[in-house]
Amino acid sequence: MTRDPRYNCLFEPLEIGPVTTRNRFYQVPHCSGMGRTRPQTLAAMRGMKAEGGWGVVCTEYCSIHPSSDDAAYAFATLWDESDIKANALMTDAVHEHGSLAGVELWVGGNYIANYDSRMPPLGVQSRPATFDIHPVQSKRIDKQDIRNLRLWHRNAAKRAVEAGFDIVYVYANHGYLLSEFLDPHCNNRCDEYGGSLENRIRIVRELIEETREAVNGKCAIATRFSVDLDEPESYDAFSMLADLPDLWDLTVNDYHIEMGPSRFVAEASLQQHIGKAKKITTKPVVAVGRFTSPDTMAGVIKSGTQDLIGAARPSIADPFLPEKINSGNHDDIRECIGCNVCYAHNSLKIPIRCTQNPTMGEEWRKGWHPERLPASKNSVQQREQVLIVGAGPAGLEAARVLGLAGFKVLIAEATRQPGGRVRRESRLPGLNEWSRVTDWRLQQLLKLPNVELFLDSPMQAADVFDTESQHVLVATGSSWATDGIGRHRQTSINGHEQPSIRSVDQILDGEIEQNLTYLIFDDDHYYLGPVLASALASRHNRVIIVCPQGRLCHWGNYTDEIHATNKAVLDVGVKVVTNHVLESIDNGSVTVSCVFTATTQQFIADRIVPLTRQQPNDDLLRSLSEDPRATELKSLRAIGDCLAPGLIAAAVYSGYEAGIQLACGLPDAHQEAEPVFKRELP
Repeated sequence: MTRDPRYNCLFEPLEIGPVTTRNRFYQVPHCSGMGRTRPQTLAAMRGMKAEGGWGVVCTEYCSIHPSSDDAAYAFATLWDESDIKANALMTDAVHEHGSLAGVELWVGGNYIANYDSRMPPLGVQSRPATFDIHPVQSKRIDKQDIRNLRLWHRNAAKRAVEAGFDIVYVYANHGYLLSEFLDPHCNNRCDEYGGSLENRIRIVRELIEETREAVNGKCAIATRFSVDLDEPESYDAFSMLADLPDLWDLTVNDYHIEMGPSRFVAEASLQQHIGKAKKITTKPVVAVGRFTSPDTMAGVIKSGTQDLIGAARPSIADPFLPEKINSGNHDDIRECIGCNVCYAHNSLKIPIRCTQNPTMGEEWRKGWHPERLPASKNSVQQREQVLIVGAGPAGLEAARVLGLAGFKVLIAEATRQPGGRVRRESRLPGLNEWSRVTDWRLQQLLKLPNVELFLDSPMQAADVFDTESQHVLVATGSSWATDGIGRHRQTSINGHEQPSIRSVDQILDGEIEQNLTYLIFDDDHYYLGPVLASALASRHNRVIIVCPQGRLCHWGNYTDEIHATNKAVLDVGVKVVTNHVLESIDNGSVTVSCVFTATTQQFIADRIVPLTRQQPNDDLLRSLSEDPRATELKSLRAIGDCLAPGLIAAAVYSGYEAGIQLACGLPDAHQEAEPVFKRELP
């Protein structure tokens, strides 16, 4: 196939100061959970983006000095000469494919605690750390500190040149130190760095000018900056600096919008804010918007709203997105679903992963490639048949991999529709884009004549053996328990067998009554409880949600959706009871107890929904394992939620891993005594 001419604008070169990008696809700086601790893992991941066609590939935030130390997060560093070699691994990997490498020089400010370096953080004011609840307070930055900061930044820029970077950032937003200077509510200085807007932007101007001098024409200078239609002064500040850098990387002044999950923020949601700034500068502008549609990308370039398509999450979901547009293979694009599982795992201080792309973070460690399978050690795969029982995310992903590897694959799905939990959950409020997990895999399977999908085909052990398959993967998923056992309860809830109990699965299947009072006991602490509450409220029900944590969607701290989630349920009138555990049910009376004092209170509810744990649907697996005919199988294993219930991302990963291991004749990692992947050690 060839490129659709409508998208030619996306592949035009663009000069950025002294360097030129080969196209308009720009992977903006984004966290990876790799940084200084896993430089080879990082280089392989960024190099994959360049191989996939991203014209510019940037680092995550890169500290210029130990006074900006965000341990235990895995950030990049350019503190001294020893950091140059590690960063060069990344620039070499990017340059190998003809792309430019960018580095985002970073100064932490009040956002950080400096736990590792033990240096006081530098802030415009002396105040407690603002990003997380750390018992650390910053030192108020003085004139000598500012002189030091400028020197550290210049030195880091020089090291960036030595490391091979092509674009060097001045990072002036996201709440870090430079944005503290810009903020009139935070900056109460009375010297030349405070007061008037011209004074407050002085430090940014100085760093842009001095960074340009430090790189000596060898790199472009980019500035990351926030503009916002609700903050007119942001455009005044922008206009004072408009033509100073070689490139503007722009976003809005609300990270919950910039990084918002698809539940709350749509594609290309920043365009009005960016378009106004674009009219003020003659320099190129890049901006994000969780772009997944080629039409949307081409539209913003043609409209002149921005010059480059910025992306973090879409480049994670599909590192080869640019190449697929270039080759006309639009249907093969693995679209981001906006679940923020990538961001969550960086927040957990480990390498990022992705629901759509199970190879993310495994490029170096396991040698996985998002578009190519490893060389097979199984020479008879064309003659072997694999039966996959279940067409949920794990089963479909395993079928895709094994089909590409040349196996004859049969998928038996018990229901009339494929997709498993994804199909059911994507019908809930705000989760429509999650259906891409199923839709993309079904589209790929249509291209594989050696894969057959049989719907409405429940399987018993005898049916499995009748297929005469050499390999069987059981991907029968899991079901939500109703006994109340979970994180905060080791024993069943008294009264859990009463007729007022409704399972989560019943709600997911659309069994929602109206004009009743529903009480959800949410011991899951992620998106599902609040989304179910919203769905129930939309059907004219009164909804109470009881949660043992201090806020709903506690794990949403990591995916950056906890605030929007709580607002959403409160906006639709859901009553939220935090710090309480469900104790007993007696007809319509529900007793809950405080997790601190054990004092109880009662609620009256017509229906009670325990959201506590999933039980693997592994009856078939056990039947097969215990059948004497199991010895005739070359392999039998569970995958996805049937193996261990978890995130949809974990199910997709499980399916991919099983497919790769079977296709390549590799051992089941779960059965091995030693690690079956490379470890990156200091």
